Formats: sequence, C-alpha cells, structure tokens
Amino acid sequence: MKNFWTLPVALMVMLSMCLVSCGDDETPEPLDDGDDTPPAYTIKKVPYTVKGITFNMMKVDGGTFGMGSNMGYTDEAPWHLVTLSDYYISETEVTQELYKAVMGTTQSYFSGNKRPVDYCSWDLACAFIVKLNALTGKNFRLPTEAEWEYAAKGGRLSAGYNNHRYYKYSGSNNIDEVAWHKTNSGEETHDVATKLPNELGFYDMNGNVNEWCSDWYGPYSEEAVTNPQGPTSGPGHVRRGGSWWNVETYHRNTYRDYLSSSSDVNGAMYGIRLCLSESE
Repeated sequence: MKNFWTLPVALMVMLSMCLVSCGDDETPEPLDDGDDTPPAYTIKKVPYTVKGITFNMMKVDGGTFGMGSNMGYTDEAPWHLVTLSDYYISETEVTQELYKAVMGTTQSYFSGNKRPVDYCSWDLACAFIVKLNALTGKNFRLPTEAEWEYAAKGGRLSAGYNNHRYYKYSGSNNIDEVAWHKTNSGEETHDVATKLPNELGFYDMNGNVNEWCSDWYGPYSEEAVTNPQGPTSGPGHVRRGGSWWNVETYHRNTYRDYLSSSSDVNGAMYGIRLCLSESE
C-alpha cells in the first residue's frame, strides 16, 4: 500500500479540493458527477379515517441512499448505502385527536387536538398501533431507522439523490424553516404541519417530538450495514428527529439516540410516526 505522502502532487490537490467542496456534507467520499435534477415522481397520498379523524399516509418510492455519516459522530458511522423497497409513512406525527380516537384518552403533557401526542413510550406507541390495526384492518407499524432517514432526506425527490448530497435537516439547511426546536418552540409542542414540509411532503420530521423507530439501537456494524432492519438487539429502541426541547445538533437527519427502557419516557418529547408496507 502506498504511503499518502508518495501520491502524485496532482492527486493530492484533487483530494484537497474535494475536502474543501464537501464541507459539512454527510458524504464520505468524492461525489459523482451527474445531473442533480430529481427523477420523475408523483406524490401519492392515501387518507384513512378512524372514528371521524382522518390522517394521510404518503408513499415513498424505494431507492438506494447514503445512510449515516463519516463526519466525526461515532454512532453515525460508517456512512453506507442502503436499498429500500416502496413503503408509506404518515404525513405528520400522530396527533392527539387521532390518538384519543384510538385509545380513548391521551397521556400527553401538552394539550391540543392538532398537536402531536407526547409523553409516549415505545410500549405505548406499539399498543396504539395494535388498536389502530384492529380498527382499520391494516398492518400499520413503526418505521425502521433506515425508512425514517430515507424519508427525512427526501427519498428520490431529494435534489441530492443522485450523489447523496442531502440537506442537513429534513427539507432545508435552515432548521427554523422546518422544525420546532429549543430556541424557537417556546419550550412546548406546536400543531403539526405548521412548518415547511420536506421534498416528499412530510412535516415535522425534525422537531416537535422525537419519533420512535422499530429498530434496536446499535452501532452501524456489519450487521446493520447489510440489514436495513438494523440490529436485532441492543440497549434500547431508536428515536429520531429531535424534539421541541432539543438543540439543533439533535435534529440532524443522521442523528441517532435511544432510551434504555421501552416502558418509560423522560419527558414530553416522544411521539409516533406511522409506517405501512407497500403490500398492505
């Protein structure tokens, strides 16, 4: 293997230019040349109504995307390619009115029909989905971590889809445009869909409340890189997106965290976003 210092001067210059041009981009290697124009795409929205409350599921066309980051965040490395099939994710976080329609009550700390349900543990999220499925005859579920990140990054509609150069947050590099976070939320949740959506039409992928994923938390090991479902065990279940309480770094599309107990929550910062497989 050649020593770095023996590389031709021209190649060293090219590498330096790439490091400068990539900046804070999540891509760990030189980007491919090519057209950044998003491919032809039709957003498909499917409404469901439960006891008079309607919510929308939005189709995400599958594809291959760059997941994670090599920008110095250990739990987000290594950056790797993941290929997903088509699926649906809810347009917004589960609202309190939908949660109450299904469960009969809500444990949310903040009150408001159009606000996201909060103070929701992973176990409560699963219990809600069981009852929702009984009412609808469908098989709603929590998204996998890969499904969540792909949707947050804009899927095939992301301007950077062809070369994995994505926005830092879901739909923007300006967090205030798309998320309720610690410095703009007034330290409370807000009605869903009051910030801008991302390219696929999803609201509040960052901010308002953290969203549970089905995966166990674990490093992007060989298992996680080769299995889009993620690790089969770990210290807790993954949460994504950041909340009204979190500072900006917790809202990046690649940020990962977890809670060690599936039955507890440590504040009104945890909610639900629904997922549905294409075959359902």
